[in-house]
Amino acid sequence: MAKFTKSDHCKNCTDCNMRIPLLSLLSQSELDELNANRFEVKFKSGETIFKQGTSATHLIILTSGLAKLYVEGVQDKQLIIRIIRPWEVIGQASLYFDNRHHYSIAALDEVTACFLEIESFKKAIRSNSDFAEEFIKMSTQRGIFSFDKMVSLSQKQMHGRIADGLIYLSNRIYESLDFYIHLSRQDIADLTGMSKDSAIRILKELHNEKIIILDGRNVKILDFGHLERISETG
Repeated sequence: MAKFTKSDHCKNCTDCNMRIPLLSLLSQSELDELNANRFEVKFKSGETIFKQGTSATHLIILTSGLAKLYVEGVQDKQLIIRIIRPWEVIGQASLYFDNRHHYSIAALDEVTACFLEIESFKKAIRSNSDFAEEFIKMSTQRGIFSFDKMVSLSQKQMHGRIADGLIYLSNRIYESLDFYIHLSRQDIADLTGMSKDSAIRILKELHNEKIIILDGRNVKILDFGHLERISETG
């Protein structure tokens, strides 16, 4: 029989509520119920965590590593909506709709993920108004982020979209001007809604203009202000 163990990243939900503001609103009994009906899974880089179109039975929280959340479109094309970092609750899009995943999630490096049973999560929403309000707030913020991304992809030229992608990675994901990017060149193209060749060409232009330094997957932003101006002008 397979043996399942919990890593140091995911011992119990009581520990996690120190890291996740949403879970800190739950009572001990509510945390105990979540803990009793959850499990942890480890994923290697490139492995699928959620598959678009499959049945949604659990929410997830990454406890280590990074993942990409993307929509699979026509002709096997992908659009990366955002990058997922640890301690973010994922999967709420189908919670009160049709119980299907409307996007896919794949690991960008080695990932550990905690799977929370949806019914236990819904029970906490029904019984705890503060928890429910914070969950709605969190979901609304993600919706607004999606609106901003739609504007970038539909109204900006390619240089503006690449600038938005780099600013997003610097500010929201790596919190640094100098970072190792876990995305492939194809992933960068999928994040910014363009072809791989176009994404590579524009990144090289930014490198040659000394706005960024690009060394393999290492990125250093030299002129953040210039990057913001490119984003603003589109």
